Amino acid sequence: MDATPSVTHPHGTLDVTRPTANTLCVRLSGQWTIQAALPSTTEVQAQCEAVPGVRRLSFEASDLAAWDSALLTFLLKLKELCDQRQIEFDQEGLPHGVQRLFALATAVSEHEAQHETTRVSFLAWLGQSGLDMAEATRTLLTFLGQVALAFGQFIRGRARLRTVDLRLIVQASGAQALPIVSLISFLVGLILAFMGANQLRQFGAQIYVANLVGLSMAREMGAMMTGIIMAGRTGAAFAAQLGTMEVNQETDALITMGLNPVEFLVVPRMLALMLMVPLLCIYADLVGILGGAVVGVSMLHLGIEQYYQQTLSALHLLDFVVGLIKSSVFGILVALAGCLRGMQCGRSASAVGAAATSAVVTGIVWIIVFDAVLTVMYDILGI
Repeated sequence: MDATPSVTHPHGTLDVTRPTANTLCVRLSGQWTIQAALPSTTEVQAQCEAVPGVRRLSFEASDLAAWDSALLTFLLKLKELCDQRQIEFDQEGLPHGVQRLFALATAVSEHEAQHETTRVSFLAWLGQSGLDMAEATRTLLTFLGQVALAFGQFIRGRARLRTVDLRLIVQASGAQALPIVSLISFLVGLILAFMGANQLRQFGAQIYVANLVGLSMAREMGAMMTGIIMAGRTGAAFAAQLGTMEVNQETDALITMGLNPVEFLVVPRMLALMLMVPLLCIYADLVGILGGAVVGVSMLHLGIEQYYQQTLSALHLLDFVVGLIKSSVFGILVALAGCLRGMQCGRSASAVGAAATSAVVTGIVWIIVFDAVLTVMYDILGI
C-alpha cells in the first residue's frame, strides 16, 4: 500500500493513501473546527492529478476528534471535485453525524428535482391545467356556498361575529381609504378633462368637457378606480390577515371553539366593503368632477358657474345609480377575492405574500370582467 507524506496542521491532520489501484483514502484526524488551521482540498486534488485511474475516494475518520461545519465545508468541496472528475464519493468511513449533515447539505428538494428531471409533454400540461382549473372552480363554488350560508345566518340574526370587528374593518376600509381615493380620483378627472380638451378645442366645443368628465366618472371611472384601489389596498390586507391566521393556526382554533371561520372572519369583511365601496364611489365621482373643473377653468377659461351648470345638465340620477350598482358589485368581488385567497393560504411566510398577490390579481381581473358584463347589460336594457 502506497502512502504519501502527511500534511500536519496545528489542530487537524490530513493523510492521503492509496489502498488499491483505483482508490484514494483520505484519513482525517485531530480537531476539525472553524477556529482550527485546516488543510485545503488542493492536497487531495494534487493526489488525484498525480495518480492516474482514480475512480473512488473513501475516508477514514477513526482518529477524528471534535468537528463542526468546517469539516462539512471541506467535504462539500471534495464532493464538487469528485463530480468534476467523475470520481465516486464514498462517505461510509465518516462519522454518522457528518453523513447526516452532508446528506442535508446536498439534498435537492422534490420540487426542484422534478423541475430539473421531468419534462412534461404538451398534452400532459394541458390535462393538468384542466384538472387545476376544475379544482379551482370547485374550491370557489364551495367557498361561495359557505359564504351564502353564513349570510343566511346573518340575516336571521344567528351569525356569530363581533360588531367591534365590523366597526374596525369599516373604519380601515372606509375613512382610512379617503386619502388615496381622493388623490387617484382627482388625477383621473384631471386627465380625462385634459385629454378631452385637446380634441374638443379643435371644434370649439370646450364646454362639453364637463359632460365628458361628469358622465365618465359617474358611470364608469369612479366605480372602477375605487374598486381597483380597494383591491390593491384592502383586498390584499384581507388576504394577508387571514393568511397569517392560517399560518398561526388561529382558524383551526376558531373551529375548535365551535365558531365558523366564514361567519366570524369573512362576513364582517364583506359587509364592510359592501357598505363602504359605494360611499367611496360617490366621493370619487365628486372629486373626479372637481379635477375636471380645475382643467376646464384653468386651461379652457370656462367660468365656474358655467362649468357647474353644464355638469348638472349632463348628469342624471340614473347615471349615479349605474355607478353605484357597479361599485357594490366590485366591493363584493374584492372582499371575496381577498378572503378566498386568505383562507387558501399555506402554512409558511412566503405563502402569505403569495396569497396577498393572488388576491390583488384575482380582484382586479374579476372587476374588469364584471364591469364588461354590466356594461353590456346596461346597453341591452337601454340604461
